[in-house]
Formats: sequence, C-alpha cells, structure tokens
Amino acid sequence: MSFLPDYTTLVAFTAAALILTITPGPDMTLFMSKTLMQGRKAGLAALVGATCGLVIHTVLAAVGVSALLAASALAFVILKFVGAGYLIWLAYQAIRNGSSLTLEATRSPKQSVFRVWLHGLGVNILNPKIVLFFVTFLPQFVSAHDPHAASKLMFLGGYFVVLCFPICLLMVLSASSFSRALKASPKAMRAFDWAFAGIMGSFALKLLTAKASN
Repeated sequence: MSFLPDYTTLVAFTAAALILTITPGPDMTLFMSKTLMQGRKAGLAALVGATCGLVIHTVLAAVGVSALLAASALAFVILKFVGAGYLIWLAYQAIRNGSSLTLEATRSPKQSVFRVWLHGLGVNILNPKIVLFFVTFLPQFVSAHDPHAASKLMFLGGYFVVLCFPICLLMVLSASSFSRALKASPKAMRAFDWAFAGIMGSFALKLLTAKASN
C-alpha cells in the first residue's frame, strides 16, 4: 500500500502524536473545563468539535502541502526548513513557559450541546498555532522526492486524529481525576513539557542533519 509510511517513520510519528495528545493546550483546556462544569456530555461535544477541526486542518494541510510539492520541490524543502525552525521555537516555548492547562474555576452559563460543539470547532479552527503546526509538522515525515507523498500526508493526518481521539475520550471520562493529578503534580507537568520539547527538537535536528548529509 503506497500510502503507508515505512515502519520507522510510523513509529516516530506515533510517538510524537502521543506526546502531543497528552500535552495540555487550548483544546484540552476547553473539553476538560466543559466536562467539569457541565458534565461528560458537554465535554464530549467539545471534544468532537475540536476533532472535527483537526480533520479540516488535516485535509487542508495535506492538500496545500501536496500542491506545493507538485509545484516546486525546492519550495517544499524550504517549507521543511521553516518547519524545523518552528519546531525548535515550540520546544523553547514549552521549556520556558510550560504547559497551558488553565481550567476554569467558576461555573460558566450552560450551553446547548450544539453550542459546545461549535465552540470546540471554532477554538480549533481559529487557532493560528494549530494551522502553522499542521503545515510544518506533517511534511517532516515525507520526502520531496516521494511520488506517494500526497497520500502519505493524508494518511498521517487521519492517523493522528484516529490515534488522539480515544485518548482524549478517556480524559473526558476521567476529567476530575486527570485534572487533579496534573494540577497536584508540577513535576508531571514539567515532564510533559520536556518530553514535548525533546520530540520537537529531535525532529528538527533530524531534518537538518539529514539535509546536511545529502
């Protein structure tokens, strides 16, 4: 199957996706907060909304990067270098500022399931960091000279969504315990930060050294 990456690439991508999933961010803050304030139904609606946003980002990133690859292999290589720089910046930010899990302390007005879903979708789609991340992260796992790069980009994006959703679902189902554990253990939070920084930094270094050896 030409759309499947090689085993080494898939393992590396899986490790990165898992670290990204459990690293607190805007999406996690939203669906965890909604779960704690309005119950699991609202938390699930927020999660599904955010997941729909990820699907849209995946398709747009895969189509856009594939179009760039078809137009110019050099532009694709430049994008990968820009992506490496961005990944290094993300690693630095994670170590400097730490994770961004900020759960609401007060009860907000109750929203309908549809409104919560829409909120989750909006938070995800309108976050420029997610847009930039998808456009720069996915290309790190394909080659500009791979004739099946477009299908691999689409597969990796879909695989990311399928891998992340069950984990986030477990977070929703155990929101109280999960949030207490994170907030009660600063060392665990910092471990997430360093793991995230390590993954992002290693991908950036791998890209730069691979290019230098060509």
